[in-house]
Amino acid sequence: MIRNTTSSWGSVARGFHWFLAAAIIGMIAFGWWMNHIPPRPDRFFYRSIHADVGYVVLLLTLLRLVWRGANPPPALPNDTSRWHRIAAWISHFALYAVTIVVALLGWAHSGARTPNYSDWFGMFQVPQITSPDRAAAQAYENRHIYFAYVLLALIGIHVAAVAWHHFMRRDRVAARMVDGAPG
Repeated sequence: MIRNTTSSWGSVARGFHWFLAAAIIGMIAFGWWMNHIPPRPDRFFYRSIHADVGYVVLLLTLLRLVWRGANPPPALPNDTSRWHRIAAWISHFALYAVTIVVALLGWAHSGARTPNYSDWFGMFQVPQITSPDRAAAQAYENRHIYFAYVLLALIGIHVAAVAWHHFMRRDRVAARMVDGAPG
């Protein structure tokens, strides 16, 4: 099943979810490592790889939102309270929004620094959305890091909600993202 149904996630939505989950967690870990290694000659290389993957994360997040618009998510169980439905909507909106903000701030940082990180894996130049400006580059980088931590906190809340659904409510809300079975 490729598309979502009213009771289960399709394979495309699940693929987007798990690929982006791994990429985002990997990017946060890699970003933390990059900022805690002492300056050295190959630092630009690591930051360039981080930027290259960041462009992919942004593109896939936008494609995921398009797919979600065309394939509404499965319904929550009928006994889900109104405030739980609102909290689920807000938390998912925040995850998407902050992921996009983090990626855009990284992209803005790339264009504001010299040299920039526009060379995508040596294949082509990614157009930059900002102009070189040392002070702006520092500001974008600081905000990029700050919002990466906000994203990490939102991921923690998301994982806590998954655990709550699986272990406390014992419903299939979380499990259906793993196996695609109705629930």
